[in-house]
Formats: sequence, structure tokens, C-alpha cells
Amino acid sequence: MRYLSTRGDAPVLAFDEVLLAGLARDGGLYLPESWPQFSPGEIRALAGKPYAEVAFAVIRPFVAGAIAEADLKRILDETYAGFEHAAVAPLKQLDSRTWLMELFHGPTLAFKDYALQLLGRLFDHVLRQRGERVTIIGATSGDTGSAAIEACRDRDRIDIFMLHPRGRVTEVQRRQMTTVLASNVHNIALEGTFDDCQDQVKAMFNDLAFRDAMNLSAVNSINWARIMAQIVYYFVAGVALGAPDRAVAFSVPSGNFGNIYAAYGAGRMGLPVAQLIVGSNRNDILTRFFDSGTMAVGGVSPTISPSMDIQISSNFERLLFDVFQRDGTKVKQVMAGFRKSGSFAVSAEEHQRLRRLFDAHRFDDSETAAEIAARLQESGELLDPHSAIGTAAARAETRPEIAAVVALACAHPAKFPEAVEQACGVRPELPARLADLYEREERCSTLPNDLAILQDFIRDRRQDPPQRAASRTKGAA
Repeated sequence: MRYLSTRGDAPVLAFDEVLLAGLARDGGLYLPESWPQFSPGEIRALAGKPYAEVAFAVIRPFVAGAIAEADLKRILDETYAGFEHAAVAPLKQLDSRTWLMELFHGPTLAFKDYALQLLGRLFDHVLRQRGERVTIIGATSGDTGSAAIEACRDRDRIDIFMLHPRGRVTEVQRRQMTTVLASNVHNIALEGTFDDCQDQVKAMFNDLAFRDAMNLSAVNSINWARIMAQIVYYFVAGVALGAPDRAVAFSVPSGNFGNIYAAYGAGRMGLPVAQLIVGSNRNDILTRFFDSGTMAVGGVSPTISPSMDIQISSNFERLLFDVFQRDGTKVKQVMAGFRKSGSFAVSAEEHQRLRRLFDAHRFDDSETAAEIAARLQESGELLDPHSAIGTAAARAETRPEIAAVVALACAHPAKFPEAVEQACGVRPELPARLADLYEREERCSTLPNDLAILQDFIRDRRQDPPQRAASRTKGAA
């Protein structure tokens, strides 16, 4: 399997090179040259299989030629053995056609674990084979950071620097990052928004001299391996509900567009995906786009669903690549214009094609809180604000002909205890393994939104690669 950039000017790479590269050198995002195809019979054969076996079937074609099948199987078995529910991503029925897929049974209680626990092991495997060390730089609006840190902590070939917007994540989200005191983990509270964090990460990758000197890599959903791993649970849910003989819709609370893009990818691979519903909070750039065909940046407004407080949805570029018939030059031109003006529009025909699959709906905080209370009363399910946007979007936008829609429960309600309690009067408790989270020591550095200062901070704190450290020791002797 080979991978190309959405902007058309970067080298075509194999999977292991894409894993370590993260962002393409032309500023684009990597995608497979062609989507693997699953026949109805192959999809039907996944029914009843354990999660790790489905993951092996789905992921194997994406890593072909880069990771041996025996190694991949071992890595996947190790990854999902650590999840707390036997089904890994269990489904619960909420009403006659709405299902909830729980994606919070990993170590940090959020859907990011499903990809990042795998990503950490893939990094370990590839870096050991290549004899290299990487510096991972990421931006988080709350959940990616803790999942990435948990996946990368204490790994001797990785330094990880994670930026979060100071004061714009919940205390649980912050503490899940800042209480990891491993020597290779560095938390940065940036004075700014999540979009500022994301912009600084991209700026560091686009500074090719810095990128090469630090051997940068990424764990954000700009890294293709994140999308690849998330495709798996859409197959799991679809097959459980009757695919390929029954089409399924998915309702996804979305900020950076990575999770719902994975659902789109599952459809490109042959899973019968009948509808994709984007749930937005007040920061509704995606809903406005699907309504109008125009992507226009606005200000970022803090909400009770902070992981979606985003105005620049990085992964949308991957969908745009298909919208523009895989014309990398056009994507490059449009994204350059978007960076300058803050807006772009697709043609009426392109917009119409997107609307055949995608619908979207926006919910403010009061509507989100009302959904939390309603779902608790109707079904006994206690939802976090992001998951509530998923179920509310399913309630509002599922098309009449759809027989089954899966709403994604993307985080455990205990990650957002104040918002949940205020909405429904019930304060969710952290699982026993995290019961002492508020007593743990924290370590974090607050930095201004300044590229040079961030780069100096990273240069000063990254550890030397093993071979470099060894040569220094030899020279000193």
C-alpha cells in the first residue's frame, strides 16, 4: 500500500514512512492511493468476531508491505486486551432504530484510545526496526492529549510534547495529561485556543529544518494511522446491525472531522453507509458548510463540549480531496486561499454530491443539556455533552428511510462532571483506577502563542537519540 498527499507535491510513501511523517512535506494530509475493497461476503464473515480480529482484517491492507502480518496481529491483540469491556466497543439500543456505540472503555475514557493505544505500539515497532527516535508534537482540545500521552509514556524511542489551550479543557482532561510524570512526556498549556495550538503544530511541521532536526512526528488525526484505526469500529457496528445486508447510518459529534471521516472511509471500503450525520456545538463551521456549501471561519466560543470548540477542521481536507476528484493542485490552491481569507466555497454540484451522504445539525449548550436530561429519563443512559450532541443529531437528522442509526458515545460522562451534573442532577463518578486523579501531582509549562518560544522549549527538553547519546558518551571517555 502506498500513500499520497492531498496537495500533490509530496513524495508517495509506504505506511511506515507515513506513520512517522504525520503531515506531508507539502503541508497536505496522507491518504491511500486507493481504498481497499471488501466484498459483501468478506464483510459478512466479520460477524461475531472479536474486535481485534475485525481490526486485523480491516487494517491489514493499509499496512501491507510495511508490517508483517504476525507482528500486526500481536500488536492488535495487545492493544485491545487492555480495554475494560469484553466487546471493546459495545452497542446499546436506545429506541426502535437508534443505537449507542460506547467508545470510552480504553485507559483514558475517550474514543481517542481506540486509535492512539494502537499508534503507540506501531511507533514502537517501526522505530525499533529502523533504529530511530522521534519527537511527537500534538495539539489537543481535551481528549487526544491524554490518550496520546498514555500511549507514548515511558517509551524509550519517543519524546512527546502536547499542547492544550490553557483554561479551555476540563479539570479531568487536564489532570489526565499533567499527572503523567514520565520523563519523555511534556505538557504545554498554550495561551490561546485549540486552533492556535493546531496552527503551531502545523507551523513546526512546515519548518522543514526544525522538523528534520527534531525528527518530528504527529499523533493528531492528521496522522493517517489514526483514521485507519478508527475505521475499525464502524465495521464492528455495521456488521453487528446486519451489514452488508442492511445499511447503517452514523451520527458523530465532530470538531476536527477525523472521526466522521473514518466512517466515510468505511463506506469507501464497501460498508453500506446510508447517511453520515455531523453534530456540532455553537462552533458550527461544519454544520454551516453542509447547509450552505461555504466553509467560513468564525470566532471560537467556549462550550460545555470543549473537545469540539474548533473552527478549523483539519481532516476536512481529506474529504475535499475526493470532492475535487483527487486533484491535489486544486486542494492546494483552495487551502492556501482559505488560510488567507478564512473562507472557501464548493460548487453547487459538489455541494449536492456531499449532501447525498452528509447531514449536519447544531446544538447550543442549553439544547445539549436538555438532551443529557432527556436520554437519562428515557433510557437510563448518562451521556457526556459530546455524546449527547451525537444522540441529539441522530434524533434531529436521521432520514425517514433509515432503519438503524448508530450515535457515537465518544467520552465517559465522568470526564465532564460539572456539565453533566448541571444538566441532569447526577454527578458521574470516575472509575476506580482514576479515583485519586485530583490528588496526583501535576507537571505542566504555560507558554505564549509564539512559535520561536515553543521551538526553543522543545529543543531544550527533548532527549538525545540513543545513537547520538552513545557517541557522546564514547567521545567523553
